[in-house]
Amino acid sequence: MEVKHVIIDDVTRAAAFVAMYFVLFLLAKWFKDLLSPYKINDELTKTDNLAIALTMSGYYLGTAAIFVGALFGPTQGMQADLLAVGGYSLLGLALLNASRWFNDKVILRKFCDTHQLVAERNVGVGAVQFGVYVATGLIAAGAVSGQGGGVISSLVFFVLGQISLFIFTLIYEKFSPYDIHEELEKKNIACGVAFGGHLIALSIVVMNATSGDFQDWKTDLTMFGAANIIAFIFLPFIRVVMDRLVVRGSSLGREIKEDRNIGAGFLEATIAISFAIILTRLI
Repeated sequence: MEVKHVIIDDVTRAAAFVAMYFVLFLLAKWFKDLLSPYKINDELTKTDNLAIALTMSGYYLGTAAIFVGALFGPTQGMQADLLAVGGYSLLGLALLNASRWFNDKVILRKFCDTHQLVAERNVGVGAVQFGVYVATGLIAAGAVSGQGGGVISSLVFFVLGQISLFIFTLIYEKFSPYDIHEELEKKNIACGVAFGGHLIALSIVVMNATSGDFQDWKTDLTMFGAANIIAFIFLPFIRVVMDRLVVRGSSLGREIKEDRNIGAGFLEATIAISFAIILTRLI
């Protein structure tokens, strides 16, 4: 009988949270439609705009990451859990949408993202925005996970995570063998895939540093800063080292810039993400 009750409780809890995520997904879609200066449905169906499809895919994955992050923590009973997860999911969704200005003006700051996505149908820019939305979602997931700290700590670590993305972008540009914005304006998809993958890689490290229960400001900020410093040094170093080791007789950078080899872009992105995952287990 006890086993039966446990199974019923688990099924009921799962159904309740699945229903909640369904509502969150619809809210995410509504917010995106409301805040976008273009009609998403028209871009997806009438013009078959792959760049917008990539952007939306990253946005929905970011939304799912936030919801999963909000789920972490000990249960306080179904009603309390639903309220907590729902509240923090809405906060994370608001942050994800608010980050759009940051993404447009700071990450890809040398041209208008909307023009590139809609008028130019630039898939490379779409790939970067895919990476930015997933990265932002992961950062928000880490910020809202765990107990303690409340809304204030979630906001603080989300903002710090966004700043980390900007600093990493500057470092990535410094060590890149090509001008990222120039290549993206040339519709170099491989460049967009590689850059987007590195942003996701950084966010994995940041999420690992911010997730879990809040301890105190000094401890958590120290852990956050240390993780970022390690990532800022380690990820570019791995990129430089692996550049010539993956493709014999050539380099990923040359393949991306000169040949616009999308496969090389995916390889660079995958390498960065895989090493970031390993890094989270070591720091």
